[in-house]
Amino acid sequence: MTKIRLTNTKTRRKEVFTPMDPQNVRMYVCGPTVYDRAHLGNARPVVVFDVLFRLLRHVYGADHVTYVRNFTDVDDKINEAAARRHAAGDPRPLEELIRERTEETISWYHADTDALGALRPSQEPRATEWIPAMSAMTEDLVAKGHAYEAAGHVLFRVRSYKDYGKLSGRSVDDMMAGARVEVAPFKEDPLDFVLWKPSDAFLPGWESPWGRGRPGWHIECSAMARELLGESFDIHGGGLDLQFPHHENEIAQSRCAHPEGEFARFWLHNEMLQVEGRKMAKSAGNFFTVRDLLGLGIPGEVIRLVLLGTHYGKPMDWTDQKKREAEATLRKWREVAADAPDAEPSPEMLDLLADDLNTAGAIALLHRLAGEGDGTRLRASAQLLGLLEDGMGAWTRPNADEEVVARLQGALLRAREAAVASKDFTSVDRLKRELTAAGVEVRMSKSDISLHPGPDADLARLAALDAEVAS
Repeated sequence: MTKIRLTNTKTRRKEVFTPMDPQNVRMYVCGPTVYDRAHLGNARPVVVFDVLFRLLRHVYGADHVTYVRNFTDVDDKINEAAARRHAAGDPRPLEELIRERTEETISWYHADTDALGALRPSQEPRATEWIPAMSAMTEDLVAKGHAYEAAGHVLFRVRSYKDYGKLSGRSVDDMMAGARVEVAPFKEDPLDFVLWKPSDAFLPGWESPWGRGRPGWHIECSAMARELLGESFDIHGGGLDLQFPHHENEIAQSRCAHPEGEFARFWLHNEMLQVEGRKMAKSAGNFFTVRDLLGLGIPGEVIRLVLLGTHYGKPMDWTDQKKREAEATLRKWREVAADAPDAEPSPEMLDLLADDLNTAGAIALLHRLAGEGDGTRLRASAQLLGLLEDGMGAWTRPNADEEVVARLQGALLRAREAAVASKDFTSVDRLKRELTAAGVEVRMSKSDISLHPGPDADLARLAALDAEVAS
């Protein structure tokens, strides 16, 4: 069996991955808070952990991998979005507005991640479906002395867990300076975090031993992971921005509630994303949602290839140049792999991905296979990365009239033959410019010319050019 090695954030080294139960390999990845569209940075963990999911399924069998990614559908940001709609004049109760917003956002998320070629996880729990489990876990932590009630809130005693900070490599005392903590007068310690908070009559809430309220963010993932994967499971993943405090808090409350369990054995974190060398931010004018890019005509497969071009453990930079190169690469690969039969991926591809998801090396291998004209292994190996899937290639198919393109190709070929004889390439250059302006890629070699219309080729312009050449 293929030996998988992964960089474990918990130990800060690359380790051989051995699942607790090869018949049920279990992975949890923090999903979105569903109040708005997924941005480009959100797309990176989707693609990274989709590749890991595919690899695990290939090695252990599709029926032997459980991948859980949650939806956080109870959160103050969601409440604020619904409250703004209510304030703008929508008379419906806030809970109805919240439900409408979360349902809408989840459907957006599915549409966008589907466009990126990501497989749906085995389970996608919504936080609101597991409130009793969160309340029970909170009550247990209070009973064990790891949490306390204050001013209608229930808070976790951070200093009650001696290993707090090990995941992120910080000591509790160091965290006091510049830590992202919520200051509140009722806390015993500034680092203590909320497990349960009160809800007024306007906000969504559930009955609990501490009155009507709602869970804090961190307890949600701990409770859902425990209920669906057990007190110990194989892999927990997410973006590096979640390492502290979210993942640190998950570990503390889970290990204190269930000291007999290990919680997650491996922790994987993907690095952050930049755009054209700068941090992505609305204030910088370089903030994009996945839907923004798809709406600009950038295919999901192209976005996916760009995201996979950098190892998940390194910061990556989205650039227009990378986008153009990815599009050209995928067009070439799809030509080479056209009509290739189903096959097993190259053993080298499997080895590369098993080496801590070396996607950059895997892409280099695909370039080599394409250069060798090995369409069969190219297609099978690319599909292990979620590329060259049958349902994702429509964007590469010409949408121009094939007869028009064939006539223009013949016209350009004849024009070049005449130019070679006369030494005057004016007409060739003009026709090539016109074709390029109409969205057609012109490929010329010493012996041949081929035209490749893009998905946005200007059909009317090509028809007019065809009529002009014919006259």
